[in-house]
Amino acid sequence: QVQLVESGGGLVQTGGSLRLSCAASGRTFNRLTMGWFRQAPGKEQQFVAAISKTGTWTYYADSVKGRFTVSRDNAKSTAYLQVNSLKPEDTAVYYCAANTESWSGPNMSWATRYNYWGQGTQVTVSS
Repeated sequence: QVQLVESGGGLVQTGGSLRLSCAASGRTFNRLTMGWFRQAPGKEQQFVAAISKTGTWTYYADSVKGRFTVSRDNAKSTAYLQVNSLKPEDTAVYYCAANTESWSGPNMSWATRYNYWGQGTQVTVSS
C-alpha cells in the first residue's frame, strides 16, 4: 500500500508561483511512477504531468508546458510540481498519483494507470 500526501497549495495572484509537494510512504519510492492531475469545480479530472521512477523522463499536458515542472527527490520520497505563471484557469484541486508501471510516455496521462492517489491540495489563482 502507498500513502500520498500533497501540500503546498494556496491562493496566489495571476502570474504567481507555487511548489506543490507529494510525500510518499509505504513503498520504495524509486519503484513508483508519479503523476499529477487536477480537477476544477464542475469539470472533469485533467492530467497535468508525470515523471518516471528515476526522473529521467517527464511528460506534460499541452496546457502547462513551459509553465509547470515536475521533479522528484527519491532520497526524500517526494515528488514536486513547480507551477509558474499561474492563470485563473489553473484553479483546481491538484492530486498526485502513483503506479508501479514502467514508463510509457503519453500513456502516463491516463488516470486509470494509477493505483494510488493523494487527498489533493487546493490551488486558487485570483485575477
